[in-house]
This record gives sequence, structure tokens and C-alpha cells, in this order.
Amino acid sequence: MEHIITLASNLLSPIILMFVLGVIASLVRSDLKLPEPLYNGLAIYLLLAIGLKGGVELNQTPISEFIGPALITLFLGILTPIIAYNVLRRLGKFDRINASAIAAHYGSVSAVTFIVAIAFGTMTGRMSEGFMPALVAILEVPAIVVGLMIAFTREKRAGSWQEALHEVLAGRSILLLAGGLIIGWIAGPTEFEPIAPFFEAGFKGALGLFLLEMGVITARRLEGLKEVGGFLIGFGILVPIFHGLLAVWLGGLVGLSIAGSAVLGAMVSSASYIAAPAAVRIALPEANPTFYLTASLGITFPFNITLGIPLYYAFAEWIM
Repeated sequence: MEHIITLASNLLSPIILMFVLGVIASLVRSDLKLPEPLYNGLAIYLLLAIGLKGGVELNQTPISEFIGPALITLFLGILTPIIAYNVLRRLGKFDRINASAIAAHYGSVSAVTFIVAIAFGTMTGRMSEGFMPALVAILEVPAIVVGLMIAFTREKRAGSWQEALHEVLAGRSILLLAGGLIIGWIAGPTEFEPIAPFFEAGFKGALGLFLLEMGVITARRLEGLKEVGGFLIGFGILVPIFHGLLAVWLGGLVGLSIAGSAVLGAMVSSASYIAAPAAVRIALPEANPTFYLTASLGITFPFNITLGIPLYYAFAEWIM
């Protein structure tokens, strides 16, 4: 009963309802859309805020507490695209290029899903470890590299995985998260205090506005569901659940709290829709964007922020 109430509170929270509003606006063909500069500004603010706060917490965290979660995150970043690739190839009968492209998305991380998972924990009174943003930075890159290398292993491709890797490392997600972490770690809590109100007080409001636009964008990808077929729809839900539950279990084994394990589960179950598409577009230009964008943004993202995150919290509580 408690988990049903928690699920309902998540679905009825203002942040999720703003996402739903964006979906509805797109489906009824409203002209609702955030101006591009505002959307980009919100993304920069959210990523930098998460990085800064994570860096401040990392400043106060003994390395012995961080090393275990960091290593398990790196391991999951390598393992999950391999699992996704084999499911797509063996069960879905996808060709090597499209299976690799999709797999690269399903090991990398959605920063917005991570942020919503943190907000859900805060809303329900469960705080995760402060160094979780550092794990986001660790998780972002390995899966994309693994996915691309699978495609490049047996045959030469028109694209360049080196250029794709540069696109990922120089992209704003990694740059802002990693840069914020370093700044926060150097500054520490005392030096961060003067700017803390700006990065903390407006965080949830900015997230709500960002998810409003994400709802609009997500609804547009729903049009691709007819083309991707039933298998990819099932893949976009069931494989992330498996990845998420595995991450929750391993997170508990390396000492993460209930909330920390749940957030790790949300991270690992998510699919990148910013860094991975940019890398795949460069390295695997012949891959079908309808497959990897519809799966990651039209299926996995809405599932995770509505039902997946409460599921990972419930599982974390059950096994601990």
C-alpha cells in the first residue's frame, strides 16, 4: 500500500504533471514550445547545479566510500550495452549497425532521468549520496564507446568513432557535469555557500519547465512507435528494468544507501538522448534514427520518470 501511495505521489507531482502537460500540448498540436535559448539555458543550469552540488559533497567524502560505487558504475557502463546488443541481435534480429547504435544509447545515461530520480528521493524524504553526479559522468562515456566499437570491430564504417568520442567528451553534458564537479570539489561547502541559493532554490522550478519542453519533444517521438514495432517497444521497457534492478542490487553490495542504489538503478536503466545520438550520427550515419531516438526518448524516458523510478526505490527498500 505504501508503494502505491508513493507511485501516486510521483505521478501527481508538479514536475511529472508538467511533463504530461507538454505531451498533451504536442498531441493536440498546440503551439506551446519553450524558446530555444530558454531551453538551452535551463539545461545548462540543471547540469551545472547538479555538478556543483555533487562536487561539494565529493569534497567531504572519503575516497574509500566513493571508489566502490565508481568501479561498479564503470562496470555497468561496459556491461549494459553488451546485454542490449545481444538482445537486439539474437531476439530482435536487428542488423549489426542498428543494434550497435541502439545499444550505445542503452548503456549511457539520461541526465534528466537522474535529476528526476534525485528529486523523487527528496520528495519522499530519502536522500542519496552527494557524490552521485560523479557517477553520472563516469557512466556517460563507456557505453557509447562499447556500442560504437562493436560496430567497428569486423568491418570498416563510413563514420569515425574517434570524432564521435570527441563529440561525447566535448559535449555540454560531460563538460558541465565534470566541470561543475571539479569546481564544487575545489570550492568546498564554505566557498559554495554564497552562490548556493541560486543553484538550490530555483532547481525544482527549472526542472519543471525543462520537463514541460521534454514532454513536447517526447510526444513527437511517439509518432515513430508504429514504425519501430512491438519488439522494440518491449525492449525499451523490459531491458531497462533488468538493467535498473541489476544496478540497484549491485549498488547495495558496494555500500550505497537505499536512495543511492535506487538512483543508480534509474541512471543505469535510462537511455541517452543527447550525447549518444550525437555520437551515433557521426560514427554510424547509416543507422536508423527512428529506432534509437524513438526507443530512448519515446519509450524508455517516459516509462522511467513515471513508473521506473518508483519501482527502483521500492526494489531497493525490499532487498535492503
